[in-house]
Amino acid sequence: MAKSERMRERLRRAEAYPYEIPGRSFVQIGERTVELDELPDLSGREPLLAYGSNAAPEALVRKLAAEPRAPLPLLRAELADFDAVYSDHISPYGAVPATLHPSPGTVLAVFVAYPTAPQRLLLAASEPNYEARRLTAVSCRPELGDPLQELDAFVSRHGCLRLDGSAVALSAIPARNRRFPALDQTAAKRLRASRASSP
Repeated sequence: MAKSERMRERLRRAEAYPYEIPGRSFVQIGERTVELDELPDLSGREPLLAYGSNAAPEALVRKLAAEPRAPLPLLRAELADFDAVYSDHISPYGAVPATLHPSPGTVLAVFVAYPTAPQRLLLAASEPNYEARRLTAVSCRPELGDPLQELDAFVSRHGCLRLDGSAVALSAIPARNRRFPALDQTAAKRLRASRASSP
């Protein structure tokens, strides 16, 4: 791929973040995305919250390329009292990515992923700016299966991007009763750039 093509692809990836996210539970198998109508066998798998690009098939194809045959179930869910906000850093390909932030009263559209141990290692390796944290005493309700009161999530090491003292939500990720201002990726990049250039 020529340098100009690589630059265009990098720009496309950054502008498209968090990519197209399905509206229903699904299983990702290599490049195939298959809708789930019933709860699959989750034996030996631990729940992992997916709320940004980790819920997007396009990103999962790249992140799990070393395990193309292993299915990854993702259950559409609602997470109470949190929102998906912009992290205060730039990803290696130029996007302002998401992180999780408490938001009492907000109900966030998320997915609960059930990776195998090798898949979880691959996902963690794709998140150098994040750390895995156990969320406890939460209300997460998947559309398939039982409610969850605890699960792991990747949370940014850099905190959240702020506008006039407030966290900034991703307009591309649906939420009810959102308390924070919401911006698209282009506006978030502009805000992050203006903060970085301030003395």
